[in-house]
Amino acid sequence: MAETRDQELLARIEALEAENARLRVEAEAPPGIVAPVKVRRSGRGRVAIATVLVIVGVLLAPIAVLGGWAKTQLVDTDTFVATFAPLADDPEVQAFIADEATTAILDSVDIEGYTTAVFDAIKDLGLPPRAEEALGLLEGPATQGIQSLVGQLVNRFVTSDAFGDIFEQALRVTHTQTIAALQGDPDAVLDIGASGELGIQLGPIVAEVKQRLIDAGVGFASAIPEVDRTIVVAQSDALPTVRIVYALAVSAGTWLPWVALAFLIAGILVAPRRRTAIIWTSSALAVSMLILGSGFGIARLYFLGTIAPGIMPAAAAEVIYDKIVDRMVATTVALAIFAVAVAVIAWLSGPWALPRKLRGFTDAGFGAVRGAAAERGLTTGAFGAWLGRQRVLVFSLIALVAVAVILFSRPISTSLVVWTIVIALLLVALVELLQRPADEVAAADAAAAVASEQAEAEAAEALAAEDGQADTAVLVETSGAVIADGDEDAKTTDVLDLGGEADPRATGPKKRGRPAD
Repeated sequence: MAETRDQELLARIEALEAENARLRVEAEAPPGIVAPVKVRRSGRGRVAIATVLVIVGVLLAPIAVLGGWAKTQLVDTDTFVATFAPLADDPEVQAFIADEATTAILDSVDIEGYTTAVFDAIKDLGLPPRAEEALGLLEGPATQGIQSLVGQLVNRFVTSDAFGDIFEQALRVTHTQTIAALQGDPDAVLDIGASGELGIQLGPIVAEVKQRLIDAGVGFASAIPEVDRTIVVAQSDALPTVRIVYALAVSAGTWLPWVALAFLIAGILVAPRRRTAIIWTSSALAVSMLILGSGFGIARLYFLGTIAPGIMPAAAAEVIYDKIVDRMVATTVALAIFAVAVAVIAWLSGPWALPRKLRGFTDAGFGAVRGAAAERGLTTGAFGAWLGRQRVLVFSLIALVAVAVILFSRPISTSLVVWTIVIALLLVALVELLQRPADEVAAADAAAAVASEQAEAEAAEALAAEDGQADTAVLVETSGAVIADGDEDAKTTDVLDLGGEADPRATGPKKRGRPAD
């Protein structure tokens, strides 16, 4: 609590000093110059410019998401195939393709005509009337049986593992032809005309089914021609404008995200209060991403209403649409989470009362952990002191690396953003634990100095005590030697006084001893 009050007092003192400086400038300014008006106009102008830059960047952000997806999916065939090839394993898509392939085969081969010709040839053999009548009753079931056989073989093939390779081949052909059509290639098999139809070619699928029918011994299968038929997955009068979208995606899909980012950063740098600008910019970006995500939901309803059930079943249309927008939705959610995280971090680092209290609480917690470790002799020493001095720089480097990882990773995903933020926060916590603030270093140095002085004093006292004991021992040994050479009575009458005046008992007549030389 005391630390929080000190921080509040320091903030108030800084505000008062800034106000005094402003008043001093006003007082020293010439009469014809109105400094406050100029400052306010400059601040308002910067706010206006920053607002315009941020608005442009926020409006470009959703377009950049769509442009980046279009650049990847419309231009790169391998990416397109990798995105949509998993559709071959979806039951709804398999059922839809099987129905379309069966219809294409039955439409290209007159099975009923072949069956009728066979039965007519049998009738010409001169069968009895009853046999001929019975044979006529079998003609319809025979036709249906052959048609059912075709459908079964198609279903069996579509649900097999081999269908994935054929489907991938069909996707590759379709995408290549679509690109050719978008580029206006006159030799393109696929055409996007006024009808606005776009789909997947059935030719490779029908060719594989034809070969399987021949292998099964179905004679008429050899009569199945090459099928040039497309499964329509989109139909709209507006589809011819896709050529324009394609041209824009090729030209702007790469640099448009960076342009949007540049506008956002420029708006933050121009703003007079950058921390506040970061909070508002990040919040606006998060809102724009939420709006884009809602737009995907609305577009899903429109797509299903346009495609199903006239062109394809609703279940298959849902699967295809979800696969189309899956990467865009993931990017949108990831950017929204990133924007919210930046706004929260900027707010927590701000000078407002609640963030200061939260920072004081966390600082106290880390300080308690560092103090407990120091009591047990665990400190980071000079490295911790350096880390404490460079704390802001280290935090800035962590933030820059985290932002770079998110911006330069493709594709951007929710897991990437979340784990990057978590790792960055863990690194910040590690720095807080390892760093030694200046006040803690000063307190530790003072405590070390006091401990050193106490140790020196104790050592001096111990040394003095040892010297005193040594002198006493020498005198006692000397006294013992004198007594040994004298009479026995000296043991009781001679007393050696080391402390001052002589004892009267020691001043009497001395006992006889050896005469001095």
